[in-house]
Amino acid sequence: MDHRTKKRVKEAKLKARPELNSRHEGWHELDYARTFDISLDAVAARDNVERVDGAKVSLKDFIEFYEKPYKPVVVTKAQLDWRARDKWTPERLAKKYRNQRFKCGEDDEGYSVKLKMKYFVEYMRYNEDDSPLYIFDSSFGEHPKRKRLLEDFDVPKYFRDDLFKFAGEAKRPPYRWFVMGPPRSGTGIHIDPLGTSAWNALVVGHKRWCLFPTLTPKELLKVKSGEGGRHRDEAITWFKYVYPRTQLPGWPQEFKPLEILQGPGETVFVPGGWWHVVINLDNTVACTQNFCSVTNFPVVWHKTVRGRPKLSKKWHKALQNYKPELAAIADKVDLSLPTGFNSDSSSSGSSSSSSDSSPDSSDSESRPRKGGPVRKKRRRATKSPPRSPRRSSSSSRSCDLPDPRRSSSSTPKNSR
Repeated sequence: MDHRTKKRVKEAKLKARPELNSRHEGWHELDYARTFDISLDAVAARDNVERVDGAKVSLKDFIEFYEKPYKPVVVTKAQLDWRARDKWTPERLAKKYRNQRFKCGEDDEGYSVKLKMKYFVEYMRYNEDDSPLYIFDSSFGEHPKRKRLLEDFDVPKYFRDDLFKFAGEAKRPPYRWFVMGPPRSGTGIHIDPLGTSAWNALVVGHKRWCLFPTLTPKELLKVKSGEGGRHRDEAITWFKYVYPRTQLPGWPQEFKPLEILQGPGETVFVPGGWWHVVINLDNTVACTQNFCSVTNFPVVWHKTVRGRPKLSKKWHKALQNYKPELAAIADKVDLSLPTGFNSDSSSSGSSSSSSDSSPDSSDSESRPRKGGPVRKKRRRATKSPPRSPRRSSSSSRSCDLPDPRRSSSSTPKNSR
């Protein structure tokens, strides 16, 4: 890296992970760049999650066989017409968004740490950090230049329900991220917020995933005290210490992980409530969104009322105007009963990427906030209107909360 790039990267590191800068070798003291195995073959051999052809499986069948039973799945051929397939190489991104600043971390007060794209791509090229910086940017769609990234992809047909849009862009939790990182970067073990489901579409590179049913005890999934040192909350630490325990004979069979080697052009569906952890095996570029659909609405509504009561009131009022059938379902949800699904407040783990502005801001690859003081941060409202979701009838949907036991199968049928 040239002198200016080194300077800017050093400044970002100092803000994002100050605990690593107190020692000269802090960012690469564990030498994971040479000792941690990120080879694809070993991960591919353990992949046990079903693939479905996005060009052949109908929306109705996807809802029936995957979304309703809360079953993770990898969708292929959902990006065939995306401009991102050509435009999102690190080299082209560095050229087109050269001086645009993207969020690659968060300081101890909760404020975003940003780097210009030209510096970040150079950092990726020469990176040897144990758990590197990671672009995880939710505000790109609000920026006059960065929002052009929205022109390069479309929400896959299975995930176009976007019921939170009725709460208004200024009030809804962050939900859409541009994601870019080098090998060994990743996101620690967590559950996405408010019962939302998520999709993660990988355009460049390879990601390794482990997913666990919602009823998996948190204490089984946590990195133990003394493991990982200053990197205890990082994805790479989880794979080094916790993953081997999941392969031991004594690990409960009902909590065995689902494992995915996600390649370019594949989109991972993460149902609400599932624990998941992700690490990048090479340079990766992706986009990801959390969503509330008609299918998961009863659970999301329950958790929103409990976790974000002011948001729920505004949301309910909007649904009465635009989706009265869903407002009626909301009124029938018994808030005195547990949902049976864990939520983001139960998460443990983090990464050098960051969560966003609210405690509820997480995504299929985000993290809980680092320890320390939390201050409310500034948010800018998106001025452009949200995209219209695909219409779907809710008249036949039940307001009953789903049985979490349906999501606890450790190995789906027809697994690869």
